[in-house]
Amino acid sequence: MENILTANDLTKKYKSDAVVNRINLQIPRGAVYGFLGPNGAGKTTTIRMLLGLIKPSHGSISVFGKDLRKNRIEALKEIGALVENPSYYGHLNAIENLEVYRVLRKAPKSKIKEVLEIVGLEKAAKKKVKEYSLGMKQRLGIAIALLGDPKLLILDEPTNGLDPQGILEIRMLIKALAKERGITIIVSSHLLSEIDQMATYVGIISKGRLIFQDRIEELRRFSSTSVSFTTSSPEETFKHIVSYGIQAYREEEKIMVEAEDEAIAQVISLLVRHGISIYRVEENKKSLEDIFLDLIKEEGINVQSTFTSRIS
Repeated sequence: MENILTANDLTKKYKSDAVVNRINLQIPRGAVYGFLGPNGAGKTTTIRMLLGLIKPSHGSISVFGKDLRKNRIEALKEIGALVENPSYYGHLNAIENLEVYRVLRKAPKSKIKEVLEIVGLEKAAKKKVKEYSLGMKQRLGIAIALLGDPKLLILDEPTNGLDPQGILEIRMLIKALAKERGITIIVSSHLLSEIDQMATYVGIISKGRLIFQDRIEELRRFSSTSVSFTTSSPEETFKHIVSYGIQAYREEEKIMVEAEDEAIAQVISLLVRHGISIYRVEENKKSLEDIFLDLIKEEGINVQSTFTSRIS
């Protein structure tokens, strides 16, 4: 798959402190790439480098197949961005705000109506922006970013501080922009639950280092599934399972087993043969959130996957 953006050994140092440390990003065309990490991990610094707002201390960035350093102005014409809080004039309405940026972008006047419809603000177009909710302001910021018909849209924490309804609106908008308009989107967040619901690829950054990058389905492969048994005799259940050669451990009144389906079936048969009543058998799959936290905790874990060979 073709990459719309590639960063190699991207590094940003302030004095001797590496805020971003030799990361390699590959953003496939048409993807919603979730750039995930705790606050202070280096997400915004990375995004600022990708937009040419700050210079890397080391490394290179290629956008649309061209070196960003040599083709910055040309590349930025194809990129829309919303970094941190959107810039707007509170005393003006949405149309007037968009007109300011339309002139700067040299976009046709028809784009204002188009982008307002895309972000769902056409009915509030003549309302002063200072009267907008935070979610509406975020959507206006995205509308401004869309004025230039970008091929790549970069959104830094677009759902930060929003209420559940605002989060849902932004999430649906991002998915629609990728699916219906073919825009490649990089969206940063510290919330895995948000990335999980809209991203097709994910990169995880921790303390300035990229510790995972691949399809979001590949992240799920790190999950492990256990089965818990609730029975009439937890102690006897545990003894029988262990004596049968299957690993198990007790968690209060439950017996936890990590095994394949066939082994689970054998455990059930074993318990029934010994007259133990089985009250409940439950599958407990490690959540994506747990995997994320484990990766952050074990920052040095070798989980870099075969992402490069499979999408290049």
